[in-house]
Amino acid sequence: MGLDRIAARRLAALCALGAGLGGFSPDAGAGIDLMPHRAIYDMELGDAQDGSGVSGVSGRMVYEFTGGACEGYSVSFRFVTKLANSDGAIRLTDLQTSSFEEPSSQGYQFYTKTFIDRELAEQTKGRAEHVDGRVAISLQKPSEKKVELEHSALFPTEHLKSLLAAAERGERVLVADVFDGSETGEKVYFTSSIIGEQREGPGKLSQDKEEAVLKLGKVPHWPVTISYFEEEATAANGEETPVYQLGFLLYKNGVSRRLMLDYGDFKIRGRLVKFEPLETVDCPAGN
Repeated sequence: MGLDRIAARRLAALCALGAGLGGFSPDAGAGIDLMPHRAIYDMELGDAQDGSGVSGVSGRMVYEFTGGACEGYSVSFRFVTKLANSDGAIRLTDLQTSSFEEPSSQGYQFYTKTFIDRELAEQTKGRAEHVDGRVAISLQKPSEKKVELEHSALFPTEHLKSLLAAAERGERVLVADVFDGSETGEKVYFTSSIIGEQREGPGKLSQDKEEAVLKLGKVPHWPVTISYFEEEATAANGEETPVYQLGFLLYKNGVSRRLMLDYGDFKIRGRLVKFEPLETVDCPAGN
């Protein structure tokens, strides 16, 4: 499974990005303004326990978020990493993905290619939409097929807006099912988000670049931790165990920084090194 198969997609969904299972609602996150932007993050090993098998991680994530509420949101994303194991072997992974979330999150188009050691290892392409309280998926790759999920789920930007709306209401927990086209384009992840107290301004630099952080301006933000679960990932004692956790600072305009991906026995840190606001797309007059 590893970083190249799942975690990178979660990072893409995150950066795009009351209790109860999340379902489709045209009004989810209404009034939330997301900032089109381009951000670059340097990825590195944050911590590794003995026996993790991971001795080093280095890489870069380039992320671009464009569009608006009336025309939909597009994400272009590339994540290249080198992962070294305890035997000294190195694997180069190059994840490239593009997606478009239609207005009101009615539909979601996605296309992902994964290269391992410069060889194409996986492709996923398709479109999902909310239909009668469920998610209907039309896949083109890895094979042509139609799939209907048993229940609804939030698409990435829809989830992000719901998370921001919950934070602004002062809620501390958001539980939601999320679909972002991961793996073969048929999988839903169950998520539980813990939202901290609101903080003002850009916040402490940590290891992020000062120039990039200052461009965020005086925007309120929240520390957030999202736990990702698979339906079958249940410990022997019957308690659900997350596949991993993703921590970050989430700004009111949808931008994220100070990423930390926690697998339990090792962690990967993402440092914001460049940030560029892009042109905002306003809704036409009268909409």
